[in-house]
Amino acid sequence: MSFDGFVVSAIVEELNSLIPTGKIEKIYQPELDEINILFRSLGKNYRLLLSSHSNYSRAHLTNINKENPMTPPSFCMLLRKNLTGGRIISVSQPNFERIIQLDIEVLDELNIKKTKSLIIEMMGKHSNIILVDKETNKIIDSIRRISFDMSRFRQVFPGLPYETPPINDKLNPLHIVSKEMMLNHLKRNEQIPIYKSMYLYFTGVSPLLAREICHRAQIDMDTPIANLKEEELLSLFTSFQSIMELIKVKAFKPTIYEDLNKNKYVDYSAIEIEHFNLYEKVSFDSISMLLENFYSVNDHKERMKQKTQVLRKNVTIKLERLYNKIQNLQRDYNKALKGEKYKIIGDLITANIYKIEKGQDAVEVENFYSENLETIKIELDKRFTPSKNAQVYYKKYNKSKNALVEVDKQIKITNKEIQYLEQILVSIDQCTSLQDLDEILTELVDNGYIKKKITKGKQLVRKGSGFLTYISTDGFTILVGKNNKQNEDVTFKQSTKTDIWLHVKDMPGSHVIIKLDDKELTDNALLEAATLAAYYSKVKDSSKVAVDYTERKNVKKPSGSKPGMVIYENYSTILVDSFEKNISNIKISES
Repeated sequence: MSFDGFVVSAIVEELNSLIPTGKIEKIYQPELDEINILFRSLGKNYRLLLSSHSNYSRAHLTNINKENPMTPPSFCMLLRKNLTGGRIISVSQPNFERIIQLDIEVLDELNIKKTKSLIIEMMGKHSNIILVDKETNKIIDSIRRISFDMSRFRQVFPGLPYETPPINDKLNPLHIVSKEMMLNHLKRNEQIPIYKSMYLYFTGVSPLLAREICHRAQIDMDTPIANLKEEELLSLFTSFQSIMELIKVKAFKPTIYEDLNKNKYVDYSAIEIEHFNLYEKVSFDSISMLLENFYSVNDHKERMKQKTQVLRKNVTIKLERLYNKIQNLQRDYNKALKGEKYKIIGDLITANIYKIEKGQDAVEVENFYSENLETIKIELDKRFTPSKNAQVYYKKYNKSKNALVEVDKQIKITNKEIQYLEQILVSIDQCTSLQDLDEILTELVDNGYIKKKITKGKQLVRKGSGFLTYISTDGFTILVGKNNKQNEDVTFKQSTKTDIWLHVKDMPGSHVIIKLDDKELTDNALLEAATLAAYYSKVKDSSKVAVDYTERKNVKKPSGSKPGMVIYENYSTILVDSFEKNISNIKISES
């Protein structure tokens, strides 16, 4: 996406117009890579979002108030100590790069004015937020420390001098004053496409803007500069200058371009993009409104996707091991079942002991256990007496019998673990927020499935997001847990003994409660609650799903069982389908 120098210039212009001498009142860090600064200017409150996300790094004003961690991360505490109460005295964009520098005037311990610079570098995977003492140019700290082991070219570490990211001989396009100056710089490699040389050799120019310059010059963007005629070079310079002039005079027109056929955003820009005339234009009054609209949903989805993938992979690996374990246990169980034959052989040896002499390696006797009294050949150890041979077979039988008990016990334990982790996978699919994922992660750590990470700083811990609350079409409150913690909450804390408890039959899924509140249960409420139980389960895509229901007093949690695992009795079963259609009118909110 085109978060380029033009967009940054528009942000800087907007901030400078809104926050002259803005006073910083609060600082939060809702994400490990995101800072929110609350400040007041000209009688109004503003929230500035600064993100160093590898895919969605950005800076803009926002109206979204994210939930903050219960314990602020260490970098957040450092910013609060250094910047709270300070005044923003300038906002700048060094060298037309994707960098914003906030200069903030603060009072030190001796009540002497000092200036700190908060620098936001928005450069993909190299993005960072760095606090610098402007007077000494020393780094105080950063949201992401870069050591020599991580980069030989540029370190970002407390106490080191701050250096701007290398620009590799790029020129600031706003400083180009003649066609010759532009061409001399572009001709360093005359064989690459002209649009590519634009964004390779000028700071702040994105591929989108490079293509737009070529489009306005009516030049094929893939043509090497060596192949351009004199009049085409003049047209290219004229187009280049006209777009640079828009930046110089601050003629910004924040616009998103949407592909209506695919129902998705194509791209955005701080100026109008003429070669996007086939797409629908969505204009905004400010660049902050554009960026919030464009990134807020994608940023949330990306964070959910990344964390979900890590959790799902971890649980899936453990499940695969358990599936293999259950197969091996089943083989051991089947093998142990065959141990009954050793008792029969021992009995046959004992019954025919008078026919057997020491030193025989086999004996053929009549099997009185078979219906037709068939003969059976029994192998013997000729070193042992007949009695000792019988004892050897009885010992094998007893060993198999004990193994049968132990293997059966292990099979039950492993099946419970499989059931638990399959429930976790369903819970991951049902997460609607990062808080939901945090709850699942905490549960897995507490139960020993994931090792707890030991971090030097304070961890990002969010409050729980809560279960789902629905209202049936005839007025009954229905509660739905999205994970094991919430399942136990709705079942054992939010309900009374006479409320109705529902769960999909013999499959992982959510606990669902119908709150009766002294009313008589209706068929409609039961059907809608059962539909929710089916929808929030592993079999949500099936055409017909069986859902068990009973009074909550019939639901028990076995001692020592894992979170969310219950047993129930005295239940009935209902079949439901058409989940999406049936639940669309009853959801109200998350608790």
